[in-house]
Amino acid sequence: MSWSPMSSKSPLVALKVAVTAVVIGCGAATAQAGEVVVFAAASLKEALEEVAAVFEVETGHEVVLSFAGSSALARQIEYGAPADVFVSANVAWMTHLRGRGLLDKTRQKISYGNSLALVVPERSKTKFRGFESLKSAAFLSGGRVAMALTEAVPAGIYGRQALEALGVWAEVAPFVAQVDNVRAALALVALGEAQAGVVYVTDAAAEDRVRTLGVFPEETHDDIVYPVAMVQGRDRPEVLEFMEFWDGSLARAAFQSRGFRVLESR
Repeated sequence: MSWSPMSSKSPLVALKVAVTAVVIGCGAATAQAGEVVVFAAASLKEALEEVAAVFEVETGHEVVLSFAGSSALARQIEYGAPADVFVSANVAWMTHLRGRGLLDKTRQKISYGNSLALVVPERSKTKFRGFESLKSAAFLSGGRVAMALTEAVPAGIYGRQALEALGVWAEVAPFVAQVDNVRAALALVALGEAQAGVVYVTDAAAEDRVRTLGVFPEETHDDIVYPVAMVQGRDRPEVLEFMEFWDGSLARAAFQSRGFRVLESR
C-alpha cells in the first residue's frame, strides 16, 4: 500500500520563519536539526499545526503532519509508512498497533480529550428540541446525517454509541452518510450536502459554516481521548524531543485554546 502524506503548515509559519532566521543569523547550532513525521487524527488539524509550528521555532526541527482517520493511519503504519509518532482519536487503534509490536511501550501518553456535538449548516432552520428530535421524520426531511465510519473511525464509533444510548440510532441509521473521517463529515455539513452531522466539539468550533445544536452527554459514549505514541525504532533525538514537548505548557495552551480538554497526563 502506498503512502501519500497530506503535509500541513501552521498559521504560525511566518513566525517560525522569522524566528529561525534570527537564530541562524546569531550563529546558533542548526546542524542537528531533524524531521519528525506525525500521523494524527483529522480532528487535531488546527491544534497540531500550531503545536508543530511552535515546536519548530523552539527546536529548529521540522514537523511533517499527515491527517486522516485514525483507522486509516494505523493501517498505513502497519504497512510500513514512515511515521515517527502516531496520535489516535481513541485507545482502540493505539492498542491495535501496540499488540503488533509497532509502538514503543515506554513512549506513550494521554494528555488531551474532546466532546461530541450534533451540528447543522449555519443557515439551517431545523428545529431542535433535544436529541429526541432525531426520531422525528420532520427533523431529517429526507436529508442525511454525516458521520465518520461507524465501525472503524473513532468519531463514528463514538457517535453511534451516543445515538444508541439515546435510543435514536434505529431511526437515524437509514439516513447516515458515512465518510472516511470526521473532517469529511464536517465538510458535508458545511457545504449543505448533509442536513446534520456528528463531529467533535472542536471541529464545530473550527468551521464557521456550521452551528452546534447540542453536545452529547459524556455518559452516552466512551471517553474521547487522544493517545500519542512513538513508533517502534524511531527514537531519534528530535522525535524524543517532540514527545516531551507534546504535553508541555506551550502545547497544552495550543490545545486548550482550540477547545480540547487538557488532562492529567497518563
